[in-house]
Amino acid sequence: QVQLVESGGGLVQAGDSLRLSCAAPGRIFSTYAAGWFRQAPGKERMFVGAIRRNGGGTDYADSVKGRFTISRDNAKNTVYLQMNDLKPEDTAVYYCAALYDTDPWTVSYWGQGTRVTVSS
Repeated sequence: QVQLVESGGGLVQAGDSLRLSCAAPGRIFSTYAAGWFRQAPGKERMFVGAIRRNGGGTDYADSVKGRFTISRDNAKNTVYLQMNDLKPEDTAVYYCAALYDTDPWTVSYWGQGTRVTVSS
């Protein structure tokens, strides 16, 4: 079982920035696309964004376009989610995932999640 490990969550105020990291073993992110999902209290897990394996093309949910950026460092087997201008509605547990590059995205592996709380 592949273990993806997220870090970087925390409590911030509206308008602040936060960067999440997702570390993977071996060359997982050289093999798979990588993505982020989030689950707010009482709601379903939702797609946030993804970055393709080759060339680094990205895809974002409309709710985060222009505020969130996904990047990857294959040498470090790590994917990042830079979140700017955070809003209270961004409060959720954020999950990293290794993805098959399909439409829609198909999750191969999940991380355990990291909590982000944005206060108003």
